[in-house]
Amino acid sequence: MFGIANYGAFVAAIVVFLLIPGPGNLALVTSTTKGGIRGGLAATAGLIVGDQVLMWTAVAGVAALLASYPVAFTAVQWLGAAYLAFLGAKMLLAKAGSAPILNIRPSHFFRQALAITLLNPKAIVFYMAFFPLFVDPTRHQGLVSFGVMAFTIATLTFAYGLVACLLTHFLAARMRANPTVSGALNKLAGVFLIGFGVKLALSK
Repeated sequence: MFGIANYGAFVAAIVVFLLIPGPGNLALVTSTTKGGIRGGLAATAGLIVGDQVLMWTAVAGVAALLASYPVAFTAVQWLGAAYLAFLGAKMLLAKAGSAPILNIRPSHFFRQALAITLLNPKAIVFYMAFFPLFVDPTRHQGLVSFGVMAFTIATLTFAYGLVACLLTHFLAARMRANPTVSGALNKLAGVFLIGFGVKLALSK
């Protein structure tokens, strides 16, 4: 199909990757909790746009460039780690009744999720290693094959984001009635963000 080897396995792999906890998932859940379904969908759009940029950057061979200039790669890696840790620290230090760390306006949720995605240079290398696994050299159609892959990932991400937003919104409406639980979850999210930042900074 469009030069893609085992399209079904490709779809299954993407679904599994979407379910793995990470900064993107945390941004999606937190955005929905703070801004409702509109905020969650805005964050989903940010994740999709960020992923598309990284995917096509990988296709263009920027991963090879980053490998040739490790200083640039390390700089972006540390920038992403610092950004996640900064958000996590703000959540941990936030007091009850203070303004939300993630602004209620959906445009802010979009930028937040986009930044979190783009500031993870490891994703470029991941796509460079992942795409060739499902490319049929004998039937490959160049940009058409990669375009179908990119469209598939965007579609699956949107579907996953929509389901996650609806589930999170349903649960959040009940948690807001208990400020103690809401505050604890906010701080837990902060701890996870700092943890993701540390993991990104120390990963090789």
